[in-house]
Amino acid sequence: MLNIVVVSDFAHVEGGNSAVALSSAIGLADAGHRVTLLSAVPPIDPAVQKSVFRVVCTGQHAIADDPQRMGALVQGLWNSKAGRAMGDVLGNLDPHETVVHVHGWTKALSSSVIRAALSRKFKVICTLHDYFSACPNGSFFNYATNTICELQPLSGSCIASQCDRRHYGQKLWRVVRQVVQNRFGGLPSEIRHFIVVSPFSERILKPFLSPDSHIYHVQNPVQASYQDPVNVEANSAFVMVGRITQEKGPQLFAEAASQVGCEAVFIGDGDQRADVLRRCPTAKMLGWLSREEVTTQLKHARALVFPSLLYETEGLAVSEAAALGIPAIVSDASTARASVLDGVTGLWFKAGDSGDLARKMLTISDSQRASVIGRAAHGQYWKHPRTLDRHIKELERTYEKVLAC
Repeated sequence: MLNIVVVSDFAHVEGGNSAVALSSAIGLADAGHRVTLLSAVPPIDPAVQKSVFRVVCTGQHAIADDPQRMGALVQGLWNSKAGRAMGDVLGNLDPHETVVHVHGWTKALSSSVIRAALSRKFKVICTLHDYFSACPNGSFFNYATNTICELQPLSGSCIASQCDRRHYGQKLWRVVRQVVQNRFGGLPSEIRHFIVVSPFSERILKPFLSPDSHIYHVQNPVQASYQDPVNVEANSAFVMVGRITQEKGPQLFAEAASQVGCEAVFIGDGDQRADVLRRCPTAKMLGWLSREEVTTQLKHARALVFPSLLYETEGLAVSEAAALGIPAIVSDASTARASVLDGVTGLWFKAGDSGDLARKMLTISDSQRASVIGRAAHGQYWKHPRTLDRHIKELERTYEKVLAC
C-alpha cells in the first residue's frame, strides 16, 4: 500500500483535468492505497469524499472567479495557504512510501504546493494535461492571430507578444507567474518525473523538461462500458463537446454546419456562444451536461466534430465517441488526429478551414460511409479499451518506478 497525494485545483469535476484526477483518486483508493486529495475549490465531490482516505480543500475561489481581484492575482502567483496545507498533509507521511501526483495547479493552487513537496524531499510526478509547464498561456496559441504560437516561451519575442485571450496586462501577469513557477515552484526544472498522455504532447513538451527527466506514458481513462456500436446511419446530428471558446474552434463548426445545412449540437458553454448562434442560428446549445447526458447525446449523433485550433494534449472526447461507434472529424493540427485513422475510423480536416470541415461533414452525411467508419472506430477502440482499471494498474507501475529512483 502506498501513500498517494493527488493534487487538483478543483475538488469536483470542472473539466478533463479534474475528471482524470478525481477518477484516479477513487480508483487508487479502491485498489487499497491510502489516498489524500489536496484541492482548493469546493464543493467536494461526494464520491471522492466517500472513497479516499482524506480530502483537504482550502476553500478558495478559482483565480478567474474570485471577486477580490487583487487577492486572486496574488493567489495565482503564490498560494501560501495551499502551500501550508500541503506541508500539513505531508507532515506525518514517509517520503519513501509516498508519491505526490500533481494534476492541476494553475487555476487555484499555484506552484507553492509543488515547492512544499520538493522541499520536504517527497517524490513528485506531474501529469502534463496542458502546456503550462512551458508556455505562459498554457496552450502555445496566439489568441490575437488565432494561430499556433511558435515563439520560444519567455523569450523577448514571447514577452512582447500580445497572445492572451484577454489583454496584454493579463499576458504580463502570466509571464510573471511562469517565472515564479520556474524559479521558486521548481516546475519543471526540479521535477524528475512526468506523465504524458500522448506522444504528440511529449514531442512538444520534452525540450522544456530537464534532460534527466523520466517520462512515462499513461493514457487517461475513458468511462465507457462495452455495447454494440450505435447505428449512426439512423442519426443526423453533428455534435461538438467542449468549451465554446475561441481556441476550441466552435465558430468553424457553426460555419460548416450552416454550409452543409445539418443539425449542429454544442455540448458545453463559453464566451463564444452568441457568435456561434450568429453564424448558425439553428444550432442547439445544450450547455454543460452530466457524463450520462453527454453519452445519450452522442448516441444520437452522426459524428463528433473536434474543430480545435490548439495542439491539445489528447482530445479525450474522440475516444469517448469511438467507444460508442461514433466517427470523429478532427483538426489535422491537433493531437486528436492520432486517435483517428484518416478515412478509416474518422476523418481529418485542414485546421482552421471551415470549408474543408464542411466537405468532410458531407462525406459523413453518406449513411453507408458513416456506418462503415463508425463501426471501424468502435472496433479499433475496443481492441485496447482505456478502462479505469487499466489506468490504475499503469499508475501503480509508474509509482513503483518513481519511488525506486
